[in-house]
Amino acid sequence: MGLGSAKFISLAEARELAHEHKRSLIYGQDPLIERKKARVQRQLDASRDLPFRDVAQLCIDTKKPEWSNKKSAQQWENTIATYALPIIGDCSISEIDTDLVLKVLIPIWTKRATTAQRIRQRIETIWDFAKARGLVEGENPAKLKGHLENLLPKTEKIKKVRHHPALPYQDVSEFIANLRERTGVSALALEFLILTATRTGDVIGAKHSEVDLEKATWTIPAERFKTRKEFRVPLCDRAIELINLSLLFEGRSEFLFPGQKSNSGLSNGAFLSLHKKMNYGHITPHGFRSTFRDWVSEEAIEFSNETAELALGHTIKNQAEAAYRRGDQLDRRRDLMDRWSNFLSS
Repeated sequence: MGLGSAKFISLAEARELAHEHKRSLIYGQDPLIERKKARVQRQLDASRDLPFRDVAQLCIDTKKPEWSNKKSAQQWENTIATYALPIIGDCSISEIDTDLVLKVLIPIWTKRATTAQRIRQRIETIWDFAKARGLVEGENPAKLKGHLENLLPKTEKIKKVRHHPALPYQDVSEFIANLRERTGVSALALEFLILTATRTGDVIGAKHSEVDLEKATWTIPAERFKTRKEFRVPLCDRAIELINLSLLFEGRSEFLFPGQKSNSGLSNGAFLSLHKKMNYGHITPHGFRSTFRDWVSEEAIEFSNETAELALGHTIKNQAEAAYRRGDQLDRRRDLMDRWSNFLSS
């Protein structure tokens, strides 16, 4: 076992160290192992001094692959940078306690309840990440249940629930008539979204490889669908017609509804922009899912609630019920979406 360079350690010091190590061996301790343990402990102690901002960035970089789109990563970084880093960014991760977490949350907890909830969840995730890396110990200071819920007012009591603005289903046929008078890929894609009762991200990311025209089915892959499970969408005749019409724009593209850039889909704001041009700026594309659901409840009552929820791609919250339900009722949903298409064209 080396004791160090003779330039820095004298003969007397070397003898003393050797004596200490021999004594350790007599008591069953390996001085080599003990030295490695001390080195690891020093590294651990230094890691615990890492500032919160560095641990947060490391956590975000590690979790990016599990997020479905770049927007999630941007939201994480933006909210942490805006609300958390100015207050606790320079604090070492081991210093983060309940008081510091409250300093971040209290100023916005009642004013921006939804944002505050997300920040709390993200700080909690970052702290758990640090604990898994051995940088901190003990209870998570950002934990809500059994901890912060006793120190902060309940957000469900103070925040206003904002639903996506939607058209009454009685007015959607008129909207479709106006939409069909417009030209361009955005108009085709928006009608396709309404016909299929799907989400904006599903439609603008849709590709020809996902569509089986013979079976009139569009399969959204698991990595692009919200529930992280593959989802089959039955296509009515008008939906297939819209796919064929989109081929007239920008030539052949891997996307069903190509955007202005080469081999890319439409942008996230394409539908909102179209709404404004049509003087429907007060509604959102996502709101048409609510319109569809209201129509099923009022006008298509022969279809079960389960069929309607499946058509929207919703998961069953009751785990026992979900365990026994394996089918996706594709044929039944096809009948429902044909009825919806006929209603839209009425």
